[in-house]
Amino acid sequence: MRSLSFFSKKFHSAARVFMSTVILMSVLTSASCHGAKPLDAFDVPDSFDESRDYDITFWAKNDTNATQKNIYNKAADDFMALYPNIHVNIRFYTDYGQIYNDVITNIATNTTPNICITYPDHIATYMTGESVIVPLDSLMEDGRFGLGGSEVKFDSPEKDEVIPEYLEECRIGTDHYALPYMRSTEACYVNKDYVEKLGYELPDVLTWDFVFEVSEAATRKNDDGTYAINGQKTMIPFIYKSTDNMMIQMLFQKGAPYSTPAGEVDLFNDNTREILDGISGHAQSGAFSTFKISSYPANFLNAGQCIFAVDSTAGATWMGAHAPNVDISEDKIVDFETVVYPVPQYDPEHPKMISQGPSVCLFNKEDPQEVLASWLFASYLLTNDVQLSYCQTEGYVPVTSKARKDQAYIDYLSQKSETDALHYRVKIDACELLLNNTENTFVTPVFNGSASLRSAAGELIENVTKSSRRKQTIDDAYYEKLFSDTNSLYRLDQIETKATGNIKDLGKLPTTSVILLISLGVTWLLIGAYVVYRSILKKRM
Repeated sequence: MRSLSFFSKKFHSAARVFMSTVILMSVLTSASCHGAKPLDAFDVPDSFDESRDYDITFWAKNDTNATQKNIYNKAADDFMALYPNIHVNIRFYTDYGQIYNDVITNIATNTTPNICITYPDHIATYMTGESVIVPLDSLMEDGRFGLGGSEVKFDSPEKDEVIPEYLEECRIGTDHYALPYMRSTEACYVNKDYVEKLGYELPDVLTWDFVFEVSEAATRKNDDGTYAINGQKTMIPFIYKSTDNMMIQMLFQKGAPYSTPAGEVDLFNDNTREILDGISGHAQSGAFSTFKISSYPANFLNAGQCIFAVDSTAGATWMGAHAPNVDISEDKIVDFETVVYPVPQYDPEHPKMISQGPSVCLFNKEDPQEVLASWLFASYLLTNDVQLSYCQTEGYVPVTSKARKDQAYIDYLSQKSETDALHYRVKIDACELLLNNTENTFVTPVFNGSASLRSAAGELIENVTKSSRRKQTIDDAYYEKLFSDTNSLYRLDQIETKATGNIKDLGKLPTTSVILLISLGVTWLLIGAYVVYRSILKKRM
């Protein structure tokens, strides 16, 4: 009987393990397969109850820029003067990633803000929760409170006055889940003096071949170890700030696969390897580096230690010998002429550049009146006063044609200066770059996991650049391991595709899944052993 008791305990223990494992597997499966999905349309109230008070929270990003912070505060004050019963509380952030992390945390505790600055990739993840995000189509199109609505108390733009390309960026599936707020793209800030000193003439459109050729020429050194182009001990001819954008744009310019709208990951392909091979050679020679490896491109550009610096147009006030914002001492700044170009291209006749910049989303609340109050403030951010004030702080452009046609904005663009920070020439050149190329911009497909895919794209360039600088061998085995490691690191093999509704199998199972499967196997073995023992015991009795 002692033996029976022993096996009985084992059975109960095994049963507990089995049930726990099944529950855990169920939780993990539901969490993994619960992808972004269409939500029910928001039912706009028939009227806005102004007899009540509403406290709404807005999470904003201000780039540590005091002027931007003041613009947000003024927008809230001006709005509350129109709607005294709506109290807007702003929480300022300096990092989009922190906003994203805090939203994810607060979704679990049902304490999300009412409104936040965000990106579509992030919204796709927020949508994995139950009715967390408010679909905006019914609100935008409402004749009373929508864009250009008859009952709003401010000069709201009409829906067709929002730049169509930017509004389309806020669509996930068939619905819009955000309003565009500001837009930027990437620009290549060029030291024209150094390009000409090396014997080159800048073309109408920069190509990757041209940029890398000039960059290689700039790596030549004097006998004393200084660089011939600048006489300094430091020169990194080509520095890219956002390597995820770099890889994505190079793939899109080639017409190469990256991902599908259904969420299929196509990053690991021969085109990607070809791009990485090219970058590897220039990284090894010292002609190319990245922000993560070397630091801000602007610092090197302004010190005469870089020729091609790629960064956002929103960072234009940091670029150039006369930049109003600098991170290096004044005695380190070298005087030169700064020229602003779109990012380098493979096909100059058909330029392609990424569209970026913040949007605004609304979080669902039990009270539809509270959601309506939040919508009113979110749409107020599209008014000319807010749009024009904010876009003048950096190289952003307004997201409405109404603001772009405003005489104040036209006057602003016409007053370029090397000394006036408000009208800093490089900043305005960066704005005009985007204004002139709106139709040439693109965005990547958005799905639950697309943010991780973006990070993985940049990680490939970062790793190849590091390995090349360390003189490591870059061959078939290297790429096989790099692709496999990156795929696992960002869990791209667990991204749900809308086409199948299943978790894709792009490689080996994650370690946690392997452990769970082994646990199930062991559990069933224990149960089987117990059943066999009981059968033998009965025969003996």
